[in-house]
Amino acid sequence: MGWPCIGETLQMYTQDPNVFFASKQRRYGDIFKTQILGYPCVMLASPEAARFVLVAQPHLFKPTYPKCKENLIGPSALFFHTGNYHARMRKLVQSSFSPEATRKLVPDIENIALSSLESWANGQVINTFHEMKKFAFEVGVLSIFGQLDKIYRDMLRENYSILEKGYNCFPTKLPGTAYHKSLMARRRLKQILGEIVNERKEKKLLTNNLLSHLLSFKDEKGNTLSDNQIADNIIGVLFAAQDTTASVLTWILKYLHDDPKLLDVVKGEQKAICESEYGENRSLTWSMTRKMPLTYRVILESLRKASIISFTFREATADIEYEGYLIPKGWKVMPLFRNIHHNPEFFAEPENFDPFRFENPPKPNTYLPFGNGIHACPGNELAKLEMLVLLHHMLTKYRWELVGPADLIQYSPFPVPEHGLRARFKKEL
Repeated sequence: MGWPCIGETLQMYTQDPNVFFASKQRRYGDIFKTQILGYPCVMLASPEAARFVLVAQPHLFKPTYPKCKENLIGPSALFFHTGNYHARMRKLVQSSFSPEATRKLVPDIENIALSSLESWANGQVINTFHEMKKFAFEVGVLSIFGQLDKIYRDMLRENYSILEKGYNCFPTKLPGTAYHKSLMARRRLKQILGEIVNERKEKKLLTNNLLSHLLSFKDEKGNTLSDNQIADNIIGVLFAAQDTTASVLTWILKYLHDDPKLLDVVKGEQKAICESEYGENRSLTWSMTRKMPLTYRVILESLRKASIISFTFREATADIEYEGYLIPKGWKVMPLFRNIHHNPEFFAEPENFDPFRFENPPKPNTYLPFGNGIHACPGNELAKLEMLVLLHHMLTKYRWELVGPADLIQYSPFPVPEHGLRARFKKEL
């Protein structure tokens, strides 16, 4: 169980997760206990156990986050809840990010992608992860608000950047600390969101985006959402939309760079789309993004190999027996997505980057990059769409070279290549 109080927290957050989690599984099997962040935990490394927690008996395992993190996102955010409130909020978010809704965003996502790529190709070395975060943030804002004045976008970006810097810091409220600065930025974000909401209400600007759905919501008793509930869910979606997507895109660049033959084949697929009946200069459309099977499999394989979300936290709401083990009430329960994704029983030679493995669907409950069950990520289709749009233009109009070493991994808290994958972009001649 590790050291008193902190348990194995330091090892989990500083070691290579493939080494930390895999060594535990080899030593103790698919079910083992430890102590993380001061809490006793049960770790589950099999597809069957993950399904039991996330799909078969989700009412027995509630989502759980440290209070300090909940304070920064907002206690009414979707992913902190279960029951009726969670179901209603999830339905709203899903309707905002459904294929029918996201396909209309393709032209605007394309404009963001083209602007981002243009800004990178200035001869300067960029931190790929940081630039991908900016791209993902802009797409997140688009999906939440639709068109939004630049002054609001800039204020949201500035304050959200401060907020996220304190998310994984020691939660002291002493002035000057990163966490205290995050709390202050969180207050400013609420004020900014309040101004946007009031403006939309006054102008009656209700369109098909998440904010409009939140403003239009009424339950069976006619109750609407409070300003706090709206703000919490918007900040929660921004939180979920940025770092994970940016991390995956960063890994895709590294994986393709490390395999020149695969890179050429993927480029060929994308250039064929440009040269097809649609014409070289035509804007990208939803239907064109459906004709990128190899690029799509590159995304799927990157999600598997990088396993940005290594696990999820749940808390047992009662004493629960599973496979002869007793999970006491109040213990944290952690389905280990990374262990499942890197198990050779489900993915042959899991250390290899092989998008062609997805020519056949994986076994049930073995591929969980977006979680599973009622708490699975409702924005996963939007995330994959924005990746396809960016990759299309990057692969057909630009080339990149890595600068400096990129074989080590850093955790912030998601795994990314060291130094955020330093790279230099150039336009194709």
